Amino acid sequence: MTMQNNAIEIAKVLSEKKARDITVINIAEKSSFADFFINATAGSDRQLSALLDFAEGKAAELGLEQKNVERIQGSGWILADYGDIIINLFTAETRDKYTLDKIWSDCEIVFVEE
Repeated sequence: MTMQNNAIEIAKVLSEKKARDITVINIAEKSSFADFFINATAGSDRQLSALLDFAEGKAAELGLEQKNVERIQGSGWILADYGDIIINLFTAETRDKYTLDKIWSDCEIVFVEE
């Protein structure tokens, strides 16, 4: 399975678990640190942690090795690094503040789930 397919599979799990505004962005041409961002919005800090659990489960099932997880309590953002795939889980307020989708808007969006 390709990294793009892996990223889409993780995004689909997030969608099934009620994440919102999910995008998978191909950043390979513009980045040396990863190939895909998965960005998703949670309804609360509690849901952020639950979504991370589901994403980690799917990534493990796909054979992806987690490099790092960054989470600062109360920040509204969890970043899970799988090398070529980086998962960004946000609360709506934090996603609006950091605008990663706009920063990478010149890259190909390969999956969107509303």
